[in-house]
Amino acid sequence: MSDTAWDERRPPDPELIKDCVHCGFCLPTCPSYVVFENEMDSPRGRILLMRVGHEDPLSASMVEHFDRCLGCMACVTACPSGVQYDRLIEQVRPQIERSPLRSRSERLHRAAIFALFTHPARLRAMVPAIAAQGRLGLARMFGDRALRTRIGALLSLAPKVPVRAATQRLAMVTPAAQGVEQRGRVAFMQGCIQRVLYGDVNAATVRVLAAEGWEVHAPRKPRCCGALQLHSGLEPESLALARQTIAAYEGFDAIAVNVAGCGSAMKDYGHLLADDPAWADRAKAFSAKVRDVHELLDAYPAQATRHPVSLKLAYHDACHLAHAQGVRIPPRALLRGIPGITLVEPREWELCCGSAGIYNLLQPDAAAKLGKRKADNLADTGADAIAAANPGCALQITAHLGRDRAVPIYHPMTLLDASIRGVAP
Repeated sequence: MSDTAWDERRPPDPELIKDCVHCGFCLPTCPSYVVFENEMDSPRGRILLMRVGHEDPLSASMVEHFDRCLGCMACVTACPSGVQYDRLIEQVRPQIERSPLRSRSERLHRAAIFALFTHPARLRAMVPAIAAQGRLGLARMFGDRALRTRIGALLSLAPKVPVRAATQRLAMVTPAAQGVEQRGRVAFMQGCIQRVLYGDVNAATVRVLAAEGWEVHAPRKPRCCGALQLHSGLEPESLALARQTIAAYEGFDAIAVNVAGCGSAMKDYGHLLADDPAWADRAKAFSAKVRDVHELLDAYPAQATRHPVSLKLAYHDACHLAHAQGVRIPPRALLRGIPGITLVEPREWELCCGSAGIYNLLQPDAAAKLGKRKADNLADTGADAIAAANPGCALQITAHLGRDRAVPIYHPMTLLDASIRGVAP
């Protein structure tokens, strides 16, 4: 074992650690602190552990506290001192994965998750089984306790998908609508989980972009942008996928993303590859062109006619959109632009739903508590439906609303597409 917790490859920056004055403004917004009520499970507690790690070896207790972090970045939004906790935890995750303290069984469990969910072709092969599980309701047979176990959480989070999702594909190129101002060529990131389990959302997104004057290109490779791996500390895999994504998409006027976690990671490529001479400039230029689809659409006057959609709608802020990307106004502006939509806000918008990438598969008990809290807050608005711009959030909230509160959850692009086409969502 090393005399200190960190190796020489990007240890948590001591200068960034010093920025934290331990004021405590982050505490009420931190989901792991809300659940565990432990100082070391708060952002300032983990920053203290990062400082300790520059002097002492890594311990199992330290790993546990870092693993309990959801990476939601609510603390970054709340911090009055501008502490870059996002950069710090990003530096810690790979350190843990390179350490010998992760057990073999834990490594195998994580490897199995990434071997399935970041490979669209493999996930497509599972669609018939997922569809059958949804019809049979296997997870519901075990009750709410199932959500607090890893297998139960996996079953409970499986969405209702049609068997046709195994074969559906987006067109490689969708031309911009005729009779509107042509706004350029945009590359659309399909996502790994999104393209299989929420292919209808991707199709809606492409139709909206085309209706607003964009020629939409939807490359099928690379299979994944590396966001899930990046947020879990799998540095070599995430950087390899980042390079592939840059090479595939950098020639377009803009890169549109409709998954909060993917957009957050892709906007960070410039920082991630800053010390790679062959890729640093390309990564920086690429990240500058990445736009969450709500940002991209809100930056231009609407061209397509909006037809009424009568809904009282609760908007859920996905953490990697609201906190990591700072995008809160554009989704609301687009939704309010739909005639008939009444937007309502839930309590504790800043608190994570517990999905957090694969957190609900690794820390199911804590995630279940957060999921129920979020579902209760959304249900208490009395909304007819919920809008959420991230697949993980949609899966998590649906699971915790339960059968008695079957409130539909729509991606904002689904509602916008329905309004433009004049159909029911």
